[in-house]
Amino acid sequence: MAGVNKVILVGNVGKDPDIITFESGKKATFSLATSEKYRDKEGKSTEKTEWHNIVFWGPVVDVIEKYVKKGKQVYIEGKLSSRSYEKDGQTRYITEVVGQNLTLLGGSMGGGHTEHHTQNNNSDETPYIPPTIESSPSDDLPF
Repeated sequence: MAGVNKVILVGNVGKDPDIITFESGKKATFSLATSEKYRDKEGKSTEKTEWHNIVFWGPVVDVIEKYVKKGKQVYIEGKLSSRSYEKDGQTRYITEVVGQNLTLLGGSMGGGHTEHHTQNNNSDETPYIPPTIESSPSDDLPF
């Protein structure tokens, strides 16, 4: 049986995305903060924040470049990917979320609409599928 590698995150963008343009397309990277609140042993309310490295490839990067800014709340679906690289003679390791779907949350895009962008990565070598946009997500709500 095959395994499942799926990540769903809702959080706030930690910094404006870094956009890199290649001959074959674009890449966007940014950090995303997710927080959870809980009560500690003494009953005191505590908040824990986790930081995630996010990477998107292809046409959806145009949407990210235009609308995703520091502090913006987003919903992301993707997969975990680990890799290593050399820096200053040392091997470093990084785990990142390779984004496959992006939904911009909140009403800052005008009209209170949420925009959803999908990118299906059928191959690690060719992660380029044009995004689709759902302009009225309220039709999907069960209530």
